Amino acid sequence: MGLSSAAAGEGPQLCVFDLRRGQQEGQELDKILFFHPADCPILLQLSVIGLCEGIITFARIFSPDDDCEVIESEKHSHVFYQAEADIWMVLVVEKNKDIESTWRCGALQGILKEVHSLFTMFHGPIRTLLDRQPSAELARGHLHTFFTDYLSDFNAGKKIQLPTFRDCLKERGTVQMLTISREVALEVQSLTTVLGSCLGNVMCQSLVLFEDLLVSTTLPPDDTLNLYTYAILRLTPRALLSNATSWSYLRKGTSVHAGPTSSSSNGTASVERPLQREKLYKGKDGFVAAGSTTSEVRGAVAWVPILWFQQAEDRMHLCVYQHKNITILLLIPASSLINGDDGIAHVKRHLENASQNIVTLELKLSRGWGGENAYHVGGYRYLLVDPDRKVSRASPPGKVTTLSKDSLLSLNRLREEIDLEKSRAKRSDSCHDKDFEVCIRAKNNAWVIAKVIRGRELYMALEKAGAFSTD
Repeated sequence: MGLSSAAAGEGPQLCVFDLRRGQQEGQELDKILFFHPADCPILLQLSVIGLCEGIITFARIFSPDDDCEVIESEKHSHVFYQAEADIWMVLVVEKNKDIESTWRCGALQGILKEVHSLFTMFHGPIRTLLDRQPSAELARGHLHTFFTDYLSDFNAGKKIQLPTFRDCLKERGTVQMLTISREVALEVQSLTTVLGSCLGNVMCQSLVLFEDLLVSTTLPPDDTLNLYTYAILRLTPRALLSNATSWSYLRKGTSVHAGPTSSSSNGTASVERPLQREKLYKGKDGFVAAGSTTSEVRGAVAWVPILWFQQAEDRMHLCVYQHKNITILLLIPASSLINGDDGIAHVKRHLENASQNIVTLELKLSRGWGGENAYHVGGYRYLLVDPDRKVSRASPPGKVTTLSKDSLLSLNRLREEIDLEKSRAKRSDSCHDKDFEVCIRAKNNAWVIAKVIRGRELYMALEKAGAFSTD
């Protein structure tokens, strides 16, 4: 692992490379599709990717049917994810003695899976881009802008701050659902029917969110997860408020530069940047638009991106409408919009005609909403995950912050052990889930608990196990 030490730099390194490229001597640079930080010396980039490629090859000798996931060295952790056939993403993080930097490799791999899924939703598979343009200029351009904008969410000053042990009661790659009554469910069903008939005989798909919680979806689970994740990052009222804050910083000249815009196959600069925070805002008509609310800085333009849905096996236009705390994501099959902008305008008018349904639903959801602590359970700090359904529920972030550092560190270590046990169980018998339960008493006398049954996972921390505080 000597090369790992030689590759030490400030902050984490994230690389994407293609094992099918650069096989001839002197062409090694061709296999690099993305590298962060971008200003990292080329020789260091080649060193990091060369080491990673060697680890992948070595691991396949002992486990040809399973991908290498994590390699721990004295000074670094290498987190691997084979995003597509022979296209690998690797996150290299440097170990230090600062307890605040303690992480969980499963959470870091979740970042790699999330950014790849989002990228594919907007640009299609990386392999498809490489096949379309073998020089890889198009793929590199899309990867550079998209990944750089995604990583901006982790900026802490000049460094990247990845999830730490303080995030051990969060689960990336899951949807959080809103629990609703039967009466409200009927209103949701009525609205969903109206949304689906925007184009008459052509069925449109939709997602409805209240705050940051999913109310309904007509998409398959994987597509729902990707679109929900994007909505939470950039489209919900809370996200758009953050976007506006980012725009105010931009105007003061303190934005983070994402590097040059790449060129498309015909040589024109045309890379779409759906993760660029300052780009999106809610217009006066309730529809999310691209540009800025300050027309003298940059004019607003219609924002109806085309998304690629793998499970639905279709490309769809995305139209986003908001009313107070409700966000509606309407998906229109791209093949059905023969008239282009006129078709989009027709869909928007149809959506405006459904305004009464939307107002009624928002009112009923607001009345029944218990606020950010709606799913708090007194005395417990918990995370419940259903990996098969890609759904989770957790204690409110404000309540989790009341846990001591020792409790969070203990729970983070326990989750690491559970991750290892699940990985072992999957390799030994991938057809059956293994049930187990672990209870550990931490240094501060808190109890941390993990229970896995029929694939569902529950993690808890109890600091007042004897008193059962209602806080």
